[in-house]
Amino acid sequence: MATLVMKFPITKEGYEHLKKEHEYLLNTKRPKIIQAIEVAREHGDLSENAEYDAAKEEFQFLQKKVAEIEEMIRNSEVTEVKNTDHESVGFGCSITLLNLDTDEEVSYRLVGPYESDIQKGKISMTSPLGRALMGKNVGDEVNFSAPGGKRTYEIVKII
Repeated sequence: MATLVMKFPITKEGYEHLKKEHEYLLNTKRPKIIQAIEVAREHGDLSENAEYDAAKEEFQFLQKKVAEIEEMIRNSEVTEVKNTDHESVGFGCSITLLNLDTDEEVSYRLVGPYESDIQKGKISMTSPLGRALMGKNVGDEVNFSAPGGKRTYEIVKII
């Protein structure tokens, strides 16, 4: 029986970022850590060699990170942003929202789960806010539960 693997949408920029990070970890960072392990080995007794233990731990962390990125790349599908009508919220569009509780405006870009970064104004379409926004139009009110409680936004602009 074949296993169905769900592919997550990702922008071309997000996909390229993952590929570059993967390449950096394998071709730049990994050789440096391997070299640090070799240098630490030369210091003798490995049972009490903190430098060796730290380098091995860093190597294990790196291997885990590489595996995570490889899984993201495998489970991603580059999706062209086609929301040119600006009528409804969809993958890749930018949204300006008005917080109806505080009268503050915020702007986000709706992306896939592998490239979300709230510090850069990118929210995942699978996040509570992202799910609430999908398919909505300018003027619609959106209610969702955030870690800080329930929030209500009005969609001001879709780009």
